Amino acid sequence: MAKPRHSRFDCAPGCSVEAAISLIDGKWKCVILFHLLEGTIRFNEIRRRVPAVTQRTLTNQLRELEMDGLIVRKVYAEVPPKVEYSLSELGLSMAPVLSALKEWGDLNIGRFGKNPASALAA
Repeated sequence: MAKPRHSRFDCAPGCSVEAAISLIDGKWKCVILFHLLEGTIRFNEIRRRVPAVTQRTLTNQLRELEMDGLIVRKVYAEVPPKVEYSLSELGLSMAPVLSALKEWGDLNIGRFGKNPASALAA
């Protein structure tokens, strides 16, 4: 029997936040979901958009997102195999959350790394 990916939550204050975070707790999951907001993307295109992720990690994160129902994986029966990823209905419902994270990140990126405006000027 497969081990469940997520434990039951006790519904103490904050458990809904814990439940939501448990779905996107991988280092690259939010980034992957953000790129999928633009539409259906093939595996190698995700790798190009997120160059710092290894192939193995990307594969694992995509599998977990699929198991959790946030993305849909479509395999075409052709040689070489063609695999596309898109957001599920549940994944699409995260759009406001991902947009808010991006907006917050844009406002505060100077605290953590290069400011996009200064990077353009350089």
